[in-house]
Amino acid sequence: MTKRIQAKHKIDRRLGINLWGRPKSPINMRAYRPGQHGQRRTKPSDYGVQLHAKQKLKGYYANITERQFRKIYAEAVRCRGDTGENLVGLLERRLDAVIYRMKIVPTMHASRQFVSHGHILVNGRRVNIPSYLVKEGDEISVREKARDLELVQLALKSSERDIPDYITIDEKAVKGTFVRVPKLLDVPYPVQMEPQLVIEFYSR
Repeated sequence: MTKRIQAKHKIDRRLGINLWGRPKSPINMRAYRPGQHGQRRTKPSDYGVQLHAKQKLKGYYANITERQFRKIYAEAVRCRGDTGENLVGLLERRLDAVIYRMKIVPTMHASRQFVSHGHILVNGRRVNIPSYLVKEGDEISVREKARDLELVQLALKSSERDIPDYITIDEKAVKGTFVRVPKLLDVPYPVQMEPQLVIEFYSR
């Protein structure tokens, strides 16, 4: 587990956006970066724009390290089709991302921890690796002893987020199916993501 669990809201302030669209984000009250010069307006360079796009996308998926993110980028390049779309598709196939989209947990950070603690089954088999890549048609369920956890019940009842159409869920059984790999426009990001700028950053 990394320190980012305790410092996730600092990412919002550093990037100057409400990355996860949460009402408790400090950027809702102070829409500027932290520090003495946080309110200064400067025009970023092309490199700065690309770096910001990378930090947004990488930060959104909680605890992805630079090494993990580079590995996902390399896989996106190897796949056929648009590299930016491939990158988003691979990120959304991560088990922790799927659990978050199913509204089983309230945050992306909680999703990683929930998977690591062994509460998730994929096609009836226990999986505790957050970066596990889910395939189309896979059934994801919560182990019976974890279904009544307050964290799970509150998340399922929350109206803060909607479940995207590339995932189906049975709330009573607390299980769902990963129907298809989404495109960029299918993913309900609270802020605009720019995977093409991320590709440009790594292709320099």
